[in-house]
Amino acid sequence: MDPSAVQAYYAAKSHHERDRLLSAEGLLERVLTTRLLEPHLDAPGRALDLGGGTGPYSVWLAELGWDVTLADLSPELLAIAESSLPAGTVREVVQIDARDLSRWGDATFDAVLSLGPMYHLTTAPDRARAAQELARVTRPGGLVAVALMPRYVSVRRLVSLADERWQLADPAFQDRLLDDGVLENAVPERFTHVYGVEPAQVAPFFESHGFATVSLASTHGFLTGVEDGFEALRTEHPSAYSRLLDRLVATASDPGVLATAGHLLYVGRRRQVPTSPDS
Repeated sequence: MDPSAVQAYYAAKSHHERDRLLSAEGLLERVLTTRLLEPHLDAPGRALDLGGGTGPYSVWLAELGWDVTLADLSPELLAIAESSLPAGTVREVVQIDARDLSRWGDATFDAVLSLGPMYHLTTAPDRARAAQELARVTRPGGLVAVALMPRYVSVRRLVSLADERWQLADPAFQDRLLDDGVLENAVPERFTHVYGVEPAQVAPFFESHGFATVSLASTHGFLTGVEDGFEALRTEHPSAYSRLLDRLVATASDPGVLATAGHLLYVGRRRQVPTSPDS
């Protein structure tokens, strides 16, 4: 990852990021994320909202009684958070790189949400380091939730944007996108340094870094791409919306849904540290 390129994108799009979860697409992502996480949350303790941007999930956790630390790579997003979050929502606001969480000691947090950093880590060593740090600061048994992007979402995004799709004409660019999952966008101040996962590899990756898998789900369910219509359904036919939302939650881990998802949510628990036979 090139931190400066990622920071430049979020600096240019800071107000878009502030409002993103208020769009139809963002509202579906938010409601499914919270619905998928709530059954697994323990009694409130200390939580890290890593890559939390302007803090919408920090607010959600705080409302549930959690003691929340908000952290992000982008100073612009954190500035918006500091100026807009209700007083007392978070313990602290910290600018930090997810690959280096040395600010905090081992097992500091009872739960960690990492709903952004991992899909900007385009090299295997960076992803391994971030996963190691995530495991280190989470207490044994603590819950972690990590947002990821499937490989094909970047392809769909590029095809849909006239001023970006020209990059697909380069065979090497297209192969890197599809074979390696890496998008390095040549258009300035656009979404860039993105790593797209293959869903089948997600659980083994996190399990190799000390987590026990709880679930892997799509945060748009089977409605990726038609979020506007679903949001319209909420106001036009509330009971139909509610029933369909229940079905989205119930089927969010269907393998047929995962590969075409807009975002994936990995939920796991930090494995208990094994006891030494000599202890």
